[in-house]
Amino acid sequence: MEEIIVKVQNYIQKKFPIDTTGHDWYHIFRVRDMALYLQTLEGGDKDIIELSALLHDISDHKFNGGQLDSGGEVAYQLLIGFSCPVDIALKVKAIVNSTSFKGAKVADETNSLEAKIVQDADRLDALGAIGIARTFAYGAHAGNPIFNPEINPELHESFEKYAKSKTHTINHFHEKLLLLTAMMHTETAKKIGKKRHSFMEIFLVEFHNAWNIKLD
Repeated sequence: MEEIIVKVQNYIQKKFPIDTTGHDWYHIFRVRDMALYLQTLEGGDKDIIELSALLHDISDHKFNGGQLDSGGEVAYQLLIGFSCPVDIALKVKAIVNSTSFKGAKVADETNSLEAKIVQDADRLDALGAIGIARTFAYGAHAGNPIFNPEINPELHESFEKYAKSKTHTINHFHEKLLLLTAMMHTETAKKIGKKRHSFMEIFLVEFHNAWNIKLD
């Protein structure tokens, strides 16, 4: 499997050379490394976790016209092309399709330890200092204003509403980011997420103080 993993990594690294939305190769690199770290403490099939982490953004719905499940199929076809065993490719396909956040009130679809680890790793990269930076990078890409106090956050009940929502970037903290730590599956991710969550809360306090010109 090591040869296939190297081929996938090389393919993904070339596919995502430059990105200004927060979904570049370095994001994928961090998710892969975090997933492997979680695996050392939580268990699971290392090869499936690494392949799924490397491929989790191969066809993200935010950039492929809203096709939610195309990522898994693209990942599957790539793996088959690299002579990956079908059973492994199918497991990776399922994990890739279940990783993305689909709305605050949308049921979680992860059904294996490997899927939970990859999802936790991806969500951890949406938190803390890097998560804040990625949020504003994507907000600018999507044409969202930084903040509009007249637009309240919404907890979406379906992927369709979540995907089509147009709002401001600060709302994204309340509609997704501040919810993620409570959604973590593994104990290790919960501990890491708690620290990053606290940092984001501090940032938001400072942001609103500056917005309202509170200097003390």
